[in-house]
Amino acid sequence: MTNLSAFIGQLPKAELHVHLEGCLEAELLFELAERNDVALPWRSAAALRAAYQFDDLQSFLALYFQGCQVLRREQDFYQLTRDYLARAHADGVVRAECFLGPQSFTEQGVPIQAVIEGTLRAMADAEREDGISAGLLVSAHRHRSEADAFALLDSVLPWADQLAGFGLGGAEVGNPPEKFTRYFAELHRLGQATTAHAGEEGPADYVRQAVELLGVDRIDHGIRALDDPQLTAELAQAKMPFTVCPISNVKLQGVESLAQHPLPRMLAAGLTVTLNSDDPAYFESSLADNYRQCAQAFDLDAAALAGLAAASLRAAFLSDEQREPHLSELAAQLAAVRAAAPAEQQSGRAGA
Repeated sequence: MTNLSAFIGQLPKAELHVHLEGCLEAELLFELAERNDVALPWRSAAALRAAYQFDDLQSFLALYFQGCQVLRREQDFYQLTRDYLARAHADGVVRAECFLGPQSFTEQGVPIQAVIEGTLRAMADAEREDGISAGLLVSAHRHRSEADAFALLDSVLPWADQLAGFGLGGAEVGNPPEKFTRYFAELHRLGQATTAHAGEEGPADYVRQAVELLGVDRIDHGIRALDDPQLTAELAQAKMPFTVCPISNVKLQGVESLAQHPLPRMLAAGLTVTLNSDDPAYFESSLADNYRQCAQAFDLDAAALAGLAAASLRAAFLSDEQREPHLSELAAQLAAVRAAAPAEQQSGRAGA
């Protein structure tokens, strides 16, 4: 597993489902709270981490939105984004498409310019300094109204040509995708790429709504799609990408254990699956951690892991010109592992 772990760290891959608000490490959260004079209910970073025990999505969101309150200035969003991208780069991520929900901040009086400009500036610096490509996905909260989503869209239009796309996230149950049909129609009219969280806690029908009513380019989570075999077959044939977050699903108790996660069944059904971290600070697991733990839980070899990485690169909102060098590098790394395997096996026999 040691060699496979190193292979995972070096594997060029994309992270397509990560919330910047969920990248707020405990130490940075306390630093920003002090900078912005925000009172916290925890006495230390250690006490905050001890609170990372969640019963479900709603219990997690309560802490998640509380953490958002420390983000007040453009520099806060810059630091949050730049820190995550540095960690992702060290994990072999070559493309990160990051969700951010401005509504959490603008309702507290934070200017939309501070939110967007700080984030985009960090992404530009990360690409220049580390070579990691990053894109911002503006996420609307589904517990709010469609009118609120339209207001969000209006507020970010000045940066429309700098965005990677738009998403829909938040509490799923009771907030079906169909609430946002007109909003997504407008996004498509504007030529924007789209994603939606569906089938994490909500039923398979929410996945169908996201595809058929919202016309999304990717499904975020989507594990409940398996409850509808016909839908699963349709999405496999359509090669609809799923941004699956295995450790997140376990941490939020949507799945009892990683060993019981439906990832193998999704792959066996022919679905296009990518691995992602979702909220790495709160779930204490990076994208590479998801690869490593899934490799161990499901006995995934180098070829299977490279297949997941390739799927992530193909599902990213990149041009073919941007994508192909990473796919070529991935193929070269897999070939090197395969070429080294017989020598390692021979060495093992000699040592025996």
